[in-house]
Amino acid sequence: MSEIIELNVGGVSYTTTLATLLQDKTSLLHELFGEGRESLAKDSKGRYFLDRDGVLFRYILDYLRDKALHLPEGFRERQRLQREAEHFKLTAMLDCIRGERDARPPGCITIGYRGSFQFGKDGLADVKFRKLSRILVCGRVAQCREIFGDTLNESRDPDHGGPDRYTSRFFLKHCFIEQAFDNLHDHGYRLAGSCGSGTAGSAAEPKPGVDTEENRWNHYNEFVFIRD
Repeated sequence: MSEIIELNVGGVSYTTTLATLLQDKTSLLHELFGEGRESLAKDSKGRYFLDRDGVLFRYILDYLRDKALHLPEGFRERQRLQREAEHFKLTAMLDCIRGERDARPPGCITIGYRGSFQFGKDGLADVKFRKLSRILVCGRVAQCREIFGDTLNESRDPDHGGPDRYTSRFFLKHCFIEQAFDNLHDHGYRLAGSCGSGTAGSAAEPKPGVDTEENRWNHYNEFVFIRD
């Protein structure tokens, strides 16, 4: 059982023990390495070849070693990992993946931002990039903290009550809207709806350092994300 096994899983090399591969008696790995090893294909270096996702197989091995599911922060491949666990018939690991998903409470988060476009010397014909002044976060406090962590700025929220309250006064410490979307996706949220509107700039003189054309082309957008 302490025999060292060399594996090539989808082009990624692994070294483990036979005992680890036989840990789950109802799994496909137990079937393959318990009695059917002689029929397994080998690569040019003599490693047993498995035609599966080589990157995700590390989590399969980790689970067999520790009997616990340990995924990195922001892990985005849960559905693919679930498919791998299904292929290898790892029932207990599947229960962990599904239980982790079910443990997350449903909720709704709204992301809003006001922005403008940076213009070049040629005005509208030379739009440089999108400018966001601030990304607003609205929703249940506990869920906002869960999703955005240290990137959440709570300094404008005057009510420091319990985590079950709602707020519309959080904003992010960065101005990367796609990063905010990635955070929501990583925590199981999906986009349910969005809206946007343009605002006409004031006829008054803009503040120092603000371009006149840029001031005219302001816009506000909101995105509603839900987790079932």
